[in-house]
Amino acid sequence: MIKKILVSQPKPTSEKSPYFDIAEKFDVELVFRPFIKVEGITSKEFRAQKVSILDYTAVVFTSRHAIDHFFTMAKELRVNIPEDMKYFCVTETIALYIQKYVQYRKRKIFFGETGKIEDLIPAMVKHKTEKYLVPMSDVHNNSLSLLLDSKKLNHTECVMYKTVSNDFTEEEVKNFDYDMLIFFSPSGIESLTKNFPDFKQGKIAIATFGPTTAKAAKDAGLRLDIEAPSEKYPSMTGALLHYLIEKQG
Repeated sequence: MIKKILVSQPKPTSEKSPYFDIAEKFDVELVFRPFIKVEGITSKEFRAQKVSILDYTAVVFTSRHAIDHFFTMAKELRVNIPEDMKYFCVTETIALYIQKYVQYRKRKIFFGETGKIEDLIPAMVKHKTEKYLVPMSDVHNNSLSLLLDSKKLNHTECVMYKTVSNDFTEEEVKNFDYDMLIFFSPSGIESLTKNFPDFKQGKIAIATFGPTTAKAAKDAGLRLDIEAPSEKYPSMTGALLHYLIEKQG
């Protein structure tokens, strides 16, 4: 019987989240507790990459983390970002977040509609003379770099923030009494094995989102009870709902 579920993500800000409907429908307790957190790198670590922000005329932002750490690093390095710097963002939400740091001007901020980087490429190609800087996490693959290469865009990727384990306190370890754990990244699985080196799964159900998370869980010797997304259940909440209906009726 599933009574207490740990979701390794921050608590949803909207009360309309499907998670809350599930909690009410099945009378389960949901605890939102990220296993990982994002930290900025030091200015020394950034300098070691031999990247100078002012060599670039445009910045590509794929997340709000990237925005925060880009402007924080510029401040640390005492770099004044030029007024005419252009910003290319994967979504409008991310584009609007730039207002936290600079005045929002449509002529220098561009965004995609779908949230996929491919959707942003046409706008970047229209500005093919720009020199693009792409701030990234230490955990990334080279798909974005290959895509920009294929369009012959002048670009440089740099690491500006890293994903680290969000360690559990002694009390959290002592009270770790969950019937299900839900993971969204391989880093979350790593954090589990780091915080609980003697973890025994037993009857604890484990759910993962995304193929790389599923692989990391299997590689760690864990049994997977839910794998999302699937054709039938594209979201974690959809897969969880189906699982609870089957198990608990």
